[in-house]
Amino acid sequence: MKVLAIIGAGGWGTALSCVLAPRFSEIRLWAKEPELAERMSMTRVNDVFLPGALLPANVFPTHSLETAVSGSDLILSVMPSHVVREVYEEMVPWLTPTMRLVSATKGLESGSLLRMSEVIRAVVGDSYRIAVLSGPSFAKEVAAGKPTAVVAASEDTATAREIQSVFSGPTFRVYAGDDPTGVEIGGALKNVIAIGAGICDGLGAGHNAVAALITRGLAELTRLAVAAGGRTETLAGLAGLGDLVLTCTGDLSRNRKVGLQLAAGKALGSIISSTPMVAEGVGTTSVALRLAERYAVEMPITAEMYAVLNEGIAPADAIRRLMGRTPRGEFQ
Repeated sequence: MKVLAIIGAGGWGTALSCVLAPRFSEIRLWAKEPELAERMSMTRVNDVFLPGALLPANVFPTHSLETAVSGSDLILSVMPSHVVREVYEEMVPWLTPTMRLVSATKGLESGSLLRMSEVIRAVVGDSYRIAVLSGPSFAKEVAAGKPTAVVAASEDTATAREIQSVFSGPTFRVYAGDDPTGVEIGGALKNVIAIGAGICDGLGAGHNAVAALITRGLAELTRLAVAAGGRTETLAGLAGLGDLVLTCTGDLSRNRKVGLQLAAGKALGSIISSTPMVAEGVGTTSVALRLAERYAVEMPITAEMYAVLNEGIAPADAIRRLMGRTPRGEFQ
C-alpha cells in the first residue's frame, strides 16, 4: 500500500497523518473546511484541531474528496460519527473494492443505532474489506511520537493483520483482533463513562469514586458489547479497559472536560459551543440507552449521564442516585 487517504482533519485524523507518514509514500488528508485545508497546505500545521504538530512532507491536505480518494490504496475515516454516512455516500463514486476501508471514528449512528463499520457497510455494500481502529490514544501524544498501542479489528482476520502490518511503527503498536463489535462498542461508550468521571473530579468526589466509576462502567460496556455479539475479552483489552482508563483520567480527554464543566454548573449548550472539538459522548449517551433497551441490558451509569445531559438532573444528584441503588452481587 502506497497511498493513504485520511478522511477527517480533526485532531485524531491529523495525528494519524503524522504517525503513519513513514508508512506510506503519500497521505492525502481531507478537511471539510476549505480554508483549513488551504492553511494547512501553506503553514503545514492544523491550527484549529492540533496546533503545534508539524505535518510531514508527504502529507497533502485537500478539501476535495475526489482528490483524496481517487487512486488511494486505503481509506482511513476519522470524521465525527454523525457525518460518516453522508461522507461515505459522497465518496462512493471514487471507491473501488480493492481499497481497504478502516474506521477510526468512535461513536454510534443516532437514527439506526449502527456501529460505524455497519454504517460504512450499508453504504458501500459487501464487496469491500472493512476494519476498525481503536484504543487508548490521545491525538496530541500520538502526533508527538509518544508510545501508543491500539487494536485493528475486522471480521476478516487477514484484513486485520494487513492493517496491523501497514500501520505499526516504532511509536505506534497495532494489535490485530477479530471482534469489531466489541472494539466499536468499547470505543463509543467509554466516552459516556468519561463524562461521569469528569463530574466526579469536578465535584471533588475523590479517587475512590473515579475508580468505582471506571470499574462499574466497564461492566456496563461489557454487558452491552456481549449482548450485541462482542466478546468479554475484547472489553478487557485496549479498546475497552485501556481506552476507558485513559479517557476517564487523562487531562486531554474532551469528554472528561465536559463532565468537569457540568460539575462547575455550566450549561451543556455553552460547553459544546465553546470549542470546535466534538465530544462524542454527549450524543452517544442517548443512542447507547436505546441500544441497551433493544438488548434488555441494564446501564445505570449511562442512564444517569443521560439524565444530567438531557433532563436537567444535577450532577451531584446523579451520583447520589447511583450510590443509593438497591444492593446486589458484584457480578449479578
